[in-house]
Amino acid sequence: MNRINILDSQNFTNQEYYVDLIKAENDRFETLTGKKKSYLITTFGCQMNEHDSENLSGIMQDMGYIEADSQEEADIIVYNTCAVRENAEDRFFGNIGALKNLKKQNPDKILATCGCMMQQDEVVDEILAKYRHVDLIFGTHNIYKFPELLYTYISQEDKKTVSDVWKIDGDVIEGLPSIRRYDFKSFVNIMYGCNNFCTYCIVPYTRGRERSRLPKDIIKEIELLAKSGVKEITLLGQNVNSYGNNFEEKYTFPMLLKDIDKIDGIQRVRFMTSHPKDISIELIDSFVELNKLCESLHLPVQSGSNSILQKMNRNYTRQDYLKKIEAIKSKVPDIALTTDIIVGFPGETDQDFKDTLDLVKQVEYDLAFTFLYSPRPGTKAAVMTDQVPEEVKKERFNQLLETVNEIAARKNKAYLGKIEEVLVEGLSKNNDQILSGRNRKNKLINFAGDKSKIGQIVNVKITATKSFSLDGVEVD
Repeated sequence: MNRINILDSQNFTNQEYYVDLIKAENDRFETLTGKKKSYLITTFGCQMNEHDSENLSGIMQDMGYIEADSQEEADIIVYNTCAVRENAEDRFFGNIGALKNLKKQNPDKILATCGCMMQQDEVVDEILAKYRHVDLIFGTHNIYKFPELLYTYISQEDKKTVSDVWKIDGDVIEGLPSIRRYDFKSFVNIMYGCNNFCTYCIVPYTRGRERSRLPKDIIKEIELLAKSGVKEITLLGQNVNSYGNNFEEKYTFPMLLKDIDKIDGIQRVRFMTSHPKDISIELIDSFVELNKLCESLHLPVQSGSNSILQKMNRNYTRQDYLKKIEAIKSKVPDIALTTDIIVGFPGETDQDFKDTLDLVKQVEYDLAFTFLYSPRPGTKAAVMTDQVPEEVKKERFNQLLETVNEIAARKNKAYLGKIEEVLVEGLSKNNDQILSGRNRKNKLINFAGDKSKIGQIVNVKITATKSFSLDGVEVD
């Protein structure tokens, strides 16, 4: 099997020199003050960014830091950024600007920015020019080098900003430490980057080209997770259907799923994201043949109009998409389908939008993540001349949301009275007397119960339904 640009844990071992240096300094600080140094990471964007932040947390704790409860008490503040939506960028600049006074009050506090936004030259230039209180800047490809970058900064006498952003596609780094958010479920990256170049998307420019992890490394990681008590894993990739395309020997995503299904201890397997143009009959068959693969599929359509799909460079038609949905439903009739939809893409006409509404009604999604189109600098769509007025976008968005919500509420009513297996994830955000978790179809289910059930799979009878969640009572 071809091991292109693949590194092993030795790559991170090279960083252990800096980990040890920083840890020794932090241990001395604790001896003198009786306090441990702390960190706080704020994450914007997708599950890939969340998992990157888990890796950063693991590195931080190896260096002797503990997680802080607030920015005021943290010795290191890290912003892991997202470049996909304009809103995420605006929030980042607002947040990083607000830290200027905090840095002025405590000059020893270290501020770091990383993630997809840092892969854009104009963003780094703006930070260096306008946000000089930022101490460290690094991108998506060199997270493993954080100890070296941090040591480079703290060892300076004049404390200049350290910026290290790679413009290459990046390596697949194995052996990074990770602090998982949950003990019982976990994200597992199976590949990095994207080759699709949708005209609205900045990801291929920030995450690089597709690179698949070796199957043995993925299997080893999941086996270790299973031994530590993890029950559910979510496989991550910008397009998991392309997994293995860079291998010399044939090894596809369905083949990986089949091997993962054999791992003792893992009870549920999910994945995202899946590109419609690459979904195969073998992958559809996996939902029938594999016991652990959950009956839920996120299949972003983005638009129901052929002309818009072509302008988006999605490489499938409306008809192609609906045929694949039909094939999926014929083999897994009760599968839960979710999607992403962009409203107001450049050139979208009333008829284009009606085509999208019609497709939504045909497919009957359990949930749709809907977005107003916002131009991303560096993408082809950003320079298209036929931008849709904001008021038109918002009117269409509200109409789409109403349709999506009506379908979701109607589909959820079918769960009334049924007993569902729920992996309990924690307490409800709105009521600490209520537990919250998800069934195999990724439906959010709330019910009264004891905190001791967190991390367990329990049976819950559904007693009430809402548009985006279900209520129930625990049963034997």
